[in-house]
Amino acid sequence: MSTETPFYRPVAGEVQLFEHCFSQQLPLMLKGPTGCGKTRFVEFMAARLGRPLVTVPCHDDTSAADLLGRWLVQGGDTVWQDGPVSRAVREGAILYLDEVAEARPDVIVAIHPLTDHRRTLFVERHSEELTAPPEFMLVVSFNPGYQRGWKELKPSTRQRFVAASFDYPSPKLEAEILEREAGVEPAVAQRIVKLGAKLRELDELGLAERASTRLLVDAARLVRAGMEPRAACRAAICEPLSDDPQVLVALFEVVALAF
Repeated sequence: MSTETPFYRPVAGEVQLFEHCFSQQLPLMLKGPTGCGKTRFVEFMAARLGRPLVTVPCHDDTSAADLLGRWLVQGGDTVWQDGPVSRAVREGAILYLDEVAEARPDVIVAIHPLTDHRRTLFVERHSEELTAPPEFMLVVSFNPGYQRGWKELKPSTRQRFVAASFDYPSPKLEAEILEREAGVEPAVAQRIVKLGAKLRELDELGLAERASTRLLVDAARLVRAGMEPRAACRAAICEPLSDDPQVLVALFEVVALAF
């Protein structure tokens, strides 16, 4: 595990909330749009608390067996191999399930006992029940604005967690992040942040996602590498947001006005 603490700029009381949840053995849910800093926050807190971090990106092809473990044949012997969730419980790690609403129902059911007073994980294929040590913590994240239909988290799952809402930083803080993460001059960071703010206001284009801080950082890094700002913003911000030619033209026009 790296001893270096990842850069993260606290916005409100999220650091204290995480620390209190950790000390009280409470699971935590982070809600917010894509690329607003949820994953970086968890990395920062794991380093701050000195705990190993096990991150699992959830999607609808991931089964409970993928996360809990399975029997494998090695050299003619059948051996058990823990999945990331089982390993995190054994190690007393911080377990981070990213985009948990994308997970299959059997995954959600499997982690339910970890979210209440039992703090246990039943590994059916291994006929074993694991009890989480005091330093284990479960953290999940999801994007409320992106969920559709069956991918909504059920109230019975949501109410098992303490929750915190995340959003994109203020312009001043976002510019500071770009300066720190991409190494660009303040003037460049401020112009890219202003561009991001304008793009986030374009509701009429019907974008599935708004321009994230992550995309702004990517654009700033390209500029820092020597790329022309308009080209950098088109490639790092506009193109990932849409495949529609007309929408891209509109986005490119906003970039042209900003630079």
